[in-house]
Amino acid sequence: MSCGNSSQTGSNSNSKSNSTSSSKSGSYQVTGQTNSSQYAGVIKNGKYLTSKARGITASEDSDNLMNLKSFEGGLQDISKNEFSPSKYVFQEGQYLNSNTVQNWLDRKSKSNPDGLNPASNKSTTPTGRNPIYLQSLEEQDYIQKSGNKMKLSGVTIGLAMNSVDYYRKTTYGSQYQTNISDATLEKEGKAMAKEVLARLRKKKALKDVPIIIAIYKQASNDSLIGGKFVSYSVNNGDSVDKWKALDIENVVFPLKTNETAPNSNDSNAFSNFKTEVENFFPNLSGITAQAQYKNGSLQGMNVAVTTQFYSETEINSFTQFLADQAEKYLPSGVKIDITVSSTTDGVQSFLSRSSTAKSFSTHVFGSY
Repeated sequence: MSCGNSSQTGSNSNSKSNSTSSSKSGSYQVTGQTNSSQYAGVIKNGKYLTSKARGITASEDSDNLMNLKSFEGGLQDISKNEFSPSKYVFQEGQYLNSNTVQNWLDRKSKSNPDGLNPASNKSTTPTGRNPIYLQSLEEQDYIQKSGNKMKLSGVTIGLAMNSVDYYRKTTYGSQYQTNISDATLEKEGKAMAKEVLARLRKKKALKDVPIIIAIYKQASNDSLIGGKFVSYSVNNGDSVDKWKALDIENVVFPLKTNETAPNSNDSNAFSNFKTEVENFFPNLSGITAQAQYKNGSLQGMNVAVTTQFYSETEINSFTQFLADQAEKYLPSGVKIDITVSSTTDGVQSFLSRSSTAKSFSTHVFGSY
């Protein structure tokens, strides 16, 4: 394998050392931080604490994998507004187990009074049935050191709401869908947030800690990008406080016909980058990018390049050329990741630049 860095400013290697605390329930350690904007994690008795309920969904028909990635990452970004990585340590959700989350995601019924999704009204028509509104629920815990102990100091709950509810009238039958408007999605999410907060406050460990509840709009199965968060509330008491609206938009470049980007300069920059790269290296299957905007301002860009290269010398040359062209054409002042993959051999190289760097760090994956 070969590694490179167009400039040392493009990488972060200031990992903080681990620290250890002990309590009656065992020994805790804190992982290092790759950079100051990321959370350190909790290790208990030498093992990382995994989530007790990660990945549980209400329906298996919703299969856009990009939703999960943007849901978890975006939820942590919201948490940073209240629980700074410099003061808090991240812990995977430990207070809602898989059975609890599954019951909450299921429909309400006589056998499952805890269901947050509405009871079935027996209708199977797209507009007549009661859809599944809540597709998944994520818990994230935030810890602070208190003396020689680790103390829970905040919790964030994400409610992933369906914009499209996919369903089948019979097992293994054809797939149908119920479209859910933005207004209905947010209304249902806010109503569920009240119930979720009330249930969490009944748990002794969660009685007094700040609890953030955020509403996420899932993207449809045919979307090339994940969904987005639409609002969140920071709650210190027993009732849901004021909601804060979020202006987030996810965009795929190149744009489709009649589509517009929040900033045409970004679209033009990507088009110029794509043209230059494709003119220089003809053996490409495609170049696309996913960009996210907050309040109309570009936050970052993930570029995917699919190649038909086979030799490592080609990949090395191409990766360095990409770094040069990306620095020349792509927007500055935002984080940009570029993944180069083969149609047959998987990821071949990776390029990354932080929002404060000028040049890209590069890594080429070799055959050994």
